[in-house]
Amino acid sequence: MMRKLLAASSLLLSLQFFAQEKPAELNCYNKWAAKFEDRGAEEVKDGVYDDVIITNRQGAKAVCNNGKAEVKNGKILHFYILLSDGSYEEVKKTWKNKSNENVNIINGISKSMFTVHGELINVLWPNKIKPKKAKPTTAPEPTDD
Repeated sequence: MMRKLLAASSLLLSLQFFAQEKPAELNCYNKWAAKFEDRGAEEVKDGVYDDVIITNRQGAKAVCNNGKAEVKNGKILHFYILLSDGSYEEVKKTWKNKSNENVNIINGISKSMFTVHGELINVLWPNKIKPKKAKPTTAPEPTDD
């Protein structure tokens, strides 16, 4: 009996060892966040922006919608999701610990806002991403002149 148990457990361990783990697939928020991190973003000044992305994340899943946001004193006042008929609907949630108040924007992305249902909401300003940096040029190889 002990031998069978030992054989079964070693088989399980070897199967676990050889099981290939799929790399985590990047969701729309992760892809945008990486781009902002890589390139940086211009400051988001006060005003109304109709070219933002509203992200809603829960666990590893994320939904990214086009939207509009109002910024005053460097903080988000209101934000809206663009609907298919061209109208906007304000994002109204039951917020945890007033996380939707005094929301700063850092490097083109708002601080995360949390709902009582475990959602994380961010507003992104993709048009504020800085242009790609120029790459260094490669020097020529020496010649036999």
